[in-house]
Amino acid sequence: MTTTWKDLLKTRMPPAWAEEIDVFETQIHLRKQGKIEEKLFAETRLRRGVYGQRYDNGQRHDGFETQLLKFPAGDLTKGPMTAWDAPGMSRIKIPYGKLSAAQLDTIAECAEEYSDGILHVTTRQDVQLHYVHIEDTPDMMRRLAAVGITTREACGNSVRNVTACPLVGVCSDESFDVTPYANALTFFLLGHPDTQNFGRKFKVAFSGCADHACGVTNFHDLGAIAKTRVVDGKVVRGFEVVVGGGLGSVPYAAKLYDEFLPEEELLPLAQAISRVFARHGEKENRSRARLKFVVKKFGIEEFIRLVKEERQTLRADARWTSFLSDLHALEEKPLRPADKLPAGPYPAGFEAWKRTNVLAQKQPGYVVATVTCPLGDITADQARVISNLARKYTGDTMRATVEQNILFRWVSESDLVALYEALAAVGLGESGAGRIADVTACPGTDTCKLGISSSRGLAAELRKQLKVVTDKPDASEGLHVKCSGCFNACGQHHVADIGFLGVSRQVGSRKVAHFQLVVGGEWTHNAASYGLGLGAIPSRNVPQVVERLRTRYVNEKNEGELFKDFVNRIGKKQVRSMLEDLMEVPAYEVDKSYYADWGDPREYTIGDQGEGECAGEVVAFALMGLASAEREVFEAQLLADENNAEAANQKSYRAMLTAAQAITREVFPNISDDPDEIVNEFRSRLVEPQIFHDPFAGAKFAQQLYRAHETRGAGASNKDAARMNIEEAQTFVDAAYQAYERLVQKRNAVQAAE
Repeated sequence: MTTTWKDLLKTRMPPAWAEEIDVFETQIHLRKQGKIEEKLFAETRLRRGVYGQRYDNGQRHDGFETQLLKFPAGDLTKGPMTAWDAPGMSRIKIPYGKLSAAQLDTIAECAEEYSDGILHVTTRQDVQLHYVHIEDTPDMMRRLAAVGITTREACGNSVRNVTACPLVGVCSDESFDVTPYANALTFFLLGHPDTQNFGRKFKVAFSGCADHACGVTNFHDLGAIAKTRVVDGKVVRGFEVVVGGGLGSVPYAAKLYDEFLPEEELLPLAQAISRVFARHGEKENRSRARLKFVVKKFGIEEFIRLVKEERQTLRADARWTSFLSDLHALEEKPLRPADKLPAGPYPAGFEAWKRTNVLAQKQPGYVVATVTCPLGDITADQARVISNLARKYTGDTMRATVEQNILFRWVSESDLVALYEALAAVGLGESGAGRIADVTACPGTDTCKLGISSSRGLAAELRKQLKVVTDKPDASEGLHVKCSGCFNACGQHHVADIGFLGVSRQVGSRKVAHFQLVVGGEWTHNAASYGLGLGAIPSRNVPQVVERLRTRYVNEKNEGELFKDFVNRIGKKQVRSMLEDLMEVPAYEVDKSYYADWGDPREYTIGDQGEGECAGEVVAFALMGLASAEREVFEAQLLADENNAEAANQKSYRAMLTAAQAITREVFPNISDDPDEIVNEFRSRLVEPQIFHDPFAGAKFAQQLYRAHETRGAGASNKDAARMNIEEAQTFVDAAYQAYERLVQKRNAVQAAE
């Protein structure tokens, strides 16, 4: 029997991951055959990190110039494109930003073979590849999984990538290294039954301290800040926990849940919060479906009571604390001995780069070196250079950052010059990381369906303008500038000193790209406060706005005064008055440049902007389970066609178990994966109360499950017998759908009565 490359890769990944990818590939085939409706498939692919994207622009910004894509934009006169017509985006989860050399190499290979050769680092420490055809995604997922990377739940109504301060473990100000906790929570929540029925996404962040930006926990659904206490003479670890933060159109600051949560309670708390969110979160109105609205609805005191009550109902899980027995399992070690930086002379640009991109670690002789990735982008070739440098100087200690850069940790000071020269040789030696010229931007109108204005085009222009500050530093160097293409705030503009939010305005008979100016946010102290909008600025005038604000701050600030305090001192009315002339738009006949957006010479329109896929359609967890059962019935048919009667019968049995578990969970969330428990709870909670009950067949379909369960799926000796079992499984799944509808009707009636 010939061993294929897919078979070989399966041996290099967890079996569950391999099965999930096989399932997704089957779902793609079923969707193409019209056997899965688009709404359900959309949520399915989003939960695998496969995202639709926009095509009316046809251009992409590399940070300084605009280049035509090698992919055509398509014929938009035929209507909006679908996932089948054109490539989309694949989001790759990088938990807490940690990357190995092998992982970065594999992503680079995928970028070249399936995408446009660009790796994009996101503001959630993910990596995105754009212009990926959906048919290529299963093969790409297998290659990623073979090096320990999953795309599962990178999008959709799920727990998104768990982020953490990229300096944890090496920062002198941290309470302790949160890496093992972030890692444990990532894989505990990944695919967990209690995180599958959300109305919207759920974001988690860790920080090692409270003072710096670190994990920017303040705008997360769940934020954990490392803390220690002395109890009976012993130092114990815990977390300050905050909940219900979020940005979007109306930002909410997270509320304090617990000043000191013991470390052993972190995972069960996250599980309990997930349950409360799933039960009480909005499902119909997506604009109010985040956890922040649940906290607002009940108030923090009642929310805490609900979570604590839920915590008491949880079944004990060994995973809650098993990782605590070896917190050093993920501890990093230096690859090379520490030594001092040799005396100069140094190559051109090195000293400026060292000043802004290099930070001393708490471990003497070692530093963190930041690779500035303009707008988060690097090429596949540049990525391979980075991975090779890691192999040579630091080992697998790289971290992606929320400011869209990549860090080398554990760099010996003696290697800094050689590291810089190698980076500069491939265009990655830019200084100013985390400074004013290192502008953060979401994809905007380049690829996002929700994009209103070109955040990347604007950011590219601002980078060029602000480079003068990096070359000749002044008091404005430490300011943060962030751009979002729409109200969803993926560019995190609310927590910037100077932020921009894409909007559109009608001027005469034409639309003009604008950006809402937001000033006075605070990036430090874990994004402690949010800025406020001061008015819409034509996109063309935004660079002048930044220059006026920056210059006035430099000239008039008090000693040690932060930008937000400066704005509050002079007053927002004064700030707006100094910019009002820049809010005007000249007539089209006077200056046509105002009627085009940055990076796109065409006259500005909203283009094929449509409904975004940040969360996807809300699909009940039960429906996801029933869809999985249908897929298993289909797979049983394939096995029967291959004359594998035994495997076909096992798959039919599994399909009925999957369907029974899915609908039973609607009335009994604690149901486990144990087949005996599934059947028993299904019988007592659905069959006996006649919820799972056909008016003509009665409990006949339930009996099919009982019979199959008695033999654990054994007994089909030939293809015909297997097909009979497949037919029974299909009727059982159909009956399960009907039972689910009755459950929904009953629940709606109860809610209406209340």
